[in-house]
Amino acid sequence: MKNVGTASGEGRTRESVARMVLEHGPVTAAQVADSLGLSPAAVRRHLDALLAEGQASYRTAPRRAPRSRGRPAKFFLLTAAGRARFEHTYDDLAVAALRFLSERDGEQAVRSFAQRRVTDLVERHRARVVAAPDPVARARLLASALSAEGYAASAEYVGAGAQLCQHHCPVSHVAAEFPQLCEAETAAFADLLGVHVQRLATIARGDVVCTTHVPEARLPHAARRTAPPTLTTEPPTTEPDGGV
Repeated sequence: MKNVGTASGEGRTRESVARMVLEHGPVTAAQVADSLGLSPAAVRRHLDALLAEGQASYRTAPRRAPRSRGRPAKFFLLTAAGRARFEHTYDDLAVAALRFLSERDGEQAVRSFAQRRVTDLVERHRARVVAAPDPVARARLLASALSAEGYAASAEYVGAGAQLCQHHCPVSHVAAEFPQLCEAETAAFADLLGVHVQRLATIARGDVVCTTHVPEARLPHAARRTAPPTLTTEPPTTEPDGGV
């Protein structure tokens, strides 16, 4: 019979492995092992368990040379079921409430709710984020703020700006039915960062991460703050945008 303490420790380790994959996936077993200070064999055991439970999947990296030896590396990421273990358990209630709001007061009421929600989130961090000197630096501070709010976010410089990635979305199941949540979030990011951002992917649409491109060019200060953020992501006539 397995010792209770050992079983509890295994559970905590598996939780750590799953969270590492959530926040940094797609990621290899070796990378997880190195970050958590575990043996590759131990990490592979936990990853195999997550695969068997349908909570993780993997992608095989293509061979870069026809004569390379060894098996192609596997990059692991969590499935929707795996991400659900980190999400709130109130999704059904939230969806029901928004359905009621939409039926009673119309779509604009849902948009107003979405705007209020994301405004409350970003305003807690506005002073710190806007103090940064440029949009890329702001994106990194925004990623830190989003991580503190449970979004497991990161930001990397990509040559023409920053790529803001949210590896977890606490409201992804709700946003799948009510994309107004994503639209309001994108508009709030643009207002906070001072540039016209472009949402490239969302977990709510089935993508692995929510990805937002943040260009380097800054908008004039007056243009950023003379009006509240809009709730749509339709592109201006002079600049293409993929929308949400």
